[in-house]
Amino acid sequence: MNKSKWPARAVLPIAVPGLKFVFLTILITGMLFYFGWTVTGFISLGLTLFVCGFFRDPDRQIPDGEKELVSPADGRVIIIEKLSTSEYLSGPCQKVSIFMNVFNVHVNRIPFDGVIEKVQYNPGKFVNASFDKASIHNERNALVVRTAADKRFAVVQIAGLIARRIVNCVQTGEQIKKGDRYGMIQFGSRLDLYLPLDFEVCVKIGDKTKAGTTVIGIMN
Repeated sequence: MNKSKWPARAVLPIAVPGLKFVFLTILITGMLFYFGWTVTGFISLGLTLFVCGFFRDPDRQIPDGEKELVSPADGRVIIIEKLSTSEYLSGPCQKVSIFMNVFNVHVNRIPFDGVIEKVQYNPGKFVNASFDKASIHNERNALVVRTAADKRFAVVQIAGLIARRIVNCVQTGEQIKKGDRYGMIQFGSRLDLYLPLDFEVCVKIGDKTKAGTTVIGIMN
């Protein structure tokens, strides 16, 4: 896991943590064409375009509703359930899981305003992130957040079968704002939200989400 302040985005709409991968693939592609390896060069060019697409970082229009909690990730809702307990919140809560495939934008955003009470990193395995056991067994990084209304929720980045590097750029005690970029999971995976029991969920399983834009529900 990498932890540092989220860097300002470059002129190009590419997430800064991905620039080294973009430059590397461009360099390799250029060298292949220079030495006359045309077929391999075109294959490398395709890989370069894929890497650029994977690390794209578009601007988003953040909803301004005071009680609206937004999605932390682009992807698809795969789990909505109530839990009697969790390792992040005391007492019963609700869980919403969002699965990201390799074609989604992978920059993660803050779901709701608040103060970070805890950053919890757990090393682990790299099983398929669409499996429910990934929430327990996979490498993950959780933020436990307290809102101005003294509500608590958690957002958890979970590594997957291919994704092997979690980037988190916020720290305990930091004031965070809804929609701000805070990290990413390089090359895929999933985010789990643990929410208060009285949270009003506004999405359903199968819905597609966009980070910072899609309203997951209302913080009552």
